[in-house]
Amino acid sequence: MAQYNVAPLENLVEQFEKMPGIGHKTAQRLAYYVLNLSKIQAEELASAVLDAHTKIHYCKQCCNLTDKELCPVCASPTRDSGTICVVETPRDATAVENTREYKGVYHVLHGAISPLNDIGPDNLTIKQLVARLSDDTVNEVIMATNPTVEGDATALYISKLLKPMGVKVTRLAYGIPVGGDLEYADEYTLAKALEGRNEI
Repeated sequence: MAQYNVAPLENLVEQFEKMPGIGHKTAQRLAYYVLNLSKIQAEELASAVLDAHTKIHYCKQCCNLTDKELCPVCASPTRDSGTICVVETPRDATAVENTREYKGVYHVLHGAISPLNDIGPDNLTIKQLVARLSDDTVNEVIMATNPTVEGDATALYISKLLKPMGVKVTRLAYGIPVGGDLEYADEYTLAKALEGRNEI
């Protein structure tokens, strides 16, 4: 019996499977979806991917993604450049921005220190962050790395670097989420919530 295999389709499925969070079944669905596009739609999709890949680069100031020299936040004269929120990824900066509460600027590390994955401080944009503090205009650096072992290690490493520069370094509070039940919280989350409690 002949093997049912169309090489270009299999290749397309394999490319989709390389994406994070995409399993074989989802990759197949995406591949069939792309095959059902009209030639013009397929060309528009391919063009959008290539366009994003060639035009998007790091902001020269905060290392976030942009298609200009500076990202919209760094280019805005209304933002408080004296406060820098340090995040691991561009998606994290977007999450903070979506709160509409933060008025400062960002710095994107593009990862977290993880010796097990061979990611050290030199693999991140820590040097660029330190360089931003050289002109004494920054008052506070908010460490908004993820509440993981790697995120905590990264926040601690950076805070030790910045403390001698006389800059206030803070860490995002974490603990029980709003609307959450104590009985469902794990011990680590509860411990952090107790540790970061505020007076009311």
